Amino acid sequence: MSRFPDDFLWGGATAANQIEGAYNAGGKGLSIQDVMPHGVTTPRTPLPTDDNLKQIAIDFYHRYADDIALFAEMGFKTFRFSIAWSRIFPLGDETEPNEEGLAFYDRVLDECEKHGIEPLVTISHYETPLHLTEKYDGWVNHDLIGFYERYARVLFARYGTRVKYWLTFNEINSVLHSPLMSGGINTPADQLSKTDLYQAVHNELVASALATKAARELAPSAQVGCMILSMPVYPLSPDPDDVMAALTTERTNLAFGDIHVRGEYPGYYLRSLSEQGVNLVITDEERALLKENTVDFVSFSYYVSVAETADESKRVVGPGNLFPGVRNPTLKASEWGWQIDPVGLRIVLNQFWDRWQKPLFIVENGLGARDQLVEIDGQKTVVDDYRIVYLNDHLVQVGEAVADGVSVMGYTTWGCIDLVSASTAELSKRYGFIYVDRNDDGTGSLDRYKKKSFDWYAEVIRSNGASLTQ
Repeated sequence: MSRFPDDFLWGGATAANQIEGAYNAGGKGLSIQDVMPHGVTTPRTPLPTDDNLKQIAIDFYHRYADDIALFAEMGFKTFRFSIAWSRIFPLGDETEPNEEGLAFYDRVLDECEKHGIEPLVTISHYETPLHLTEKYDGWVNHDLIGFYERYARVLFARYGTRVKYWLTFNEINSVLHSPLMSGGINTPADQLSKTDLYQAVHNELVASALATKAARELAPSAQVGCMILSMPVYPLSPDPDDVMAALTTERTNLAFGDIHVRGEYPGYYLRSLSEQGVNLVITDEERALLKENTVDFVSFSYYVSVAETADESKRVVGPGNLFPGVRNPTLKASEWGWQIDPVGLRIVLNQFWDRWQKPLFIVENGLGARDQLVEIDGQKTVVDDYRIVYLNDHLVQVGEAVADGVSVMGYTTWGCIDLVSASTAELSKRYGFIYVDRNDDGTGSLDRYKKKSFDWYAEVIRSNGASLTQ
């Protein structure tokens, strides 16, 4: 029997810069992704370079109808995609939007509606317009709040009756670790002051509140959620100092949910800022905005957990740990060093529900792997049993959390179709149920092939989770 609610939103998730391509078509301006050809692994380039796979990505811009039809064949109830800010405002600071860009997303929504798929739209997903980065230094500058609000208002006015679920920023807490990708900040991370970094965080939080306020004005039937990168942190030992170290690290992520849900800065966060010598510029008007415009639900990504210790001699950091924390010796890891912890997803769901009492939406979870295209009975496919095991085990834990009493709205697996990875800008790091014939060197036909996991996920959705194996 299924433990999932009858209205559970099963689906998949993507981001514009990782699937669309057509980086300079339809009046689109450049974004930070156009100068990040290798993800966050190397510094940005001065100008776009031809080795950037995101210029074409998987050509969703021209193939969206066929791709959405494949999602419908799996039975998707929802499809999470992002809108490219520079497709709507090419520079980011114009007063009038680009109609060609708006019309493209009208067509995407047409296809979703045709197949009965509920869109889940991310307003800003790691693709700040490059002009805003170079002229204003991204979210360090207070002016970006107004530019973002104008952009969000255009989206709500245009699509407010067609889109029920909105996310303001993707993994908003990741700006602490990836200032350029997450915050559009041009100043190199090693030269960025703590005050400027946390002022950028504050500016994004205020912009998120303003977007929530605008949605309630322009799209009153819509729901607005925050989106945070979740990462449970376990003490490496029962030593109280390790437990405190784990709590301190975990709070760097929890603070973002606390502010979005409770509408104010928690005391532990203010203490941390003070101890780092950070003095934020916060107006009374901004405090009121945060308090009066809290989110309707909390969405999050979940890929890994980490351990933490107060003993510096035990700080063994693995190659896959992009964020603070140390490797957990009890867990195995993916090919990219990301530690696999299905139970951690149940822990996060219970922790967030107990803490915030807001509906939760898992909008990213998945396994990046080097898939091999093979031919079976005359059909090309990928036998990705490893992905099926990974997703099955995580979804079983979601079912356990639902049984625990947690309110879970839905689950969108990351990269439901192969895409260019955010961290390394590779295509060989594949997440999808659909194989896209394109390689890291840019070769390939871009043809689509169903993997073994395609039919598996279709059955999970059809049975509302009853087909999962314990």
